[in-house]
Amino acid sequence: MARPRGASDPNKHMCAMTVAWNATEWQIRPRARACARCGRAFNDGEPIRSRLLFVEGEGYRREDICEGCRTAEDEASVFSWWKGIFRAPPPPPPEPLKKETAESLLRKLVEQGDPTRAGAIFVLSVMLERRRVLVEREVRIHSDGSRTRMYEHRGTGESFIIHDPGLRLAEIEKVQREVLELLGGGDPHRDKGEGQTSDEPAAEQESPPCSI
Repeated sequence: MARPRGASDPNKHMCAMTVAWNATEWQIRPRARACARCGRAFNDGEPIRSRLLFVEGEGYRREDICEGCRTAEDEASVFSWWKGIFRAPPPPPPEPLKKETAESLLRKLVEQGDPTRAGAIFVLSVMLERRRVLVEREVRIHSDGSRTRMYEHRGTGESFIIHDPGLRLAEIEKVQREVLELLGGGDPHRDKGEGQTSDEPAAEQESPPCSI
């Protein structure tokens, strides 16, 4: 089928995503409070359309559009496209002193962008999906066989772009231990040969999923 005049080639678009992949493996993109086209502020409960584009040299760009500004071409050559409901963000609660949670740890690891934490980032994403904090919106398979999973935060509407490291069964238990240690404040890279003292009670921890 011939492409409409002016439409970009989706295969060329996917190639660009693959070439620039190493710089944009994990990202969080917030939901906008106003339409990307007309600039009007969204109302609480208003239906909106969201799309995720890959821009060469920039990475992933999210656009949130009101129903009045959407066009038939909006779904062309985008990484992901979905319909949602805008929810006005609640005022931030006072920040209590508390241990690391799965969500706060995921946000910190994504911000750090350490490739050695790829397994932990993926496991934390699965944990939050199972707890219905995140919802999976898209899975893309790249030309080299690698996968990118796009999650949306149910509460804030943020987009979490997560690289799937393709963990093997034998690797899952090791990554689960790493996540537990990170949640508990331990150092997962410490010498495993050193004995651990049991003088202090273990802190209550969030449990990673038993299987991926």
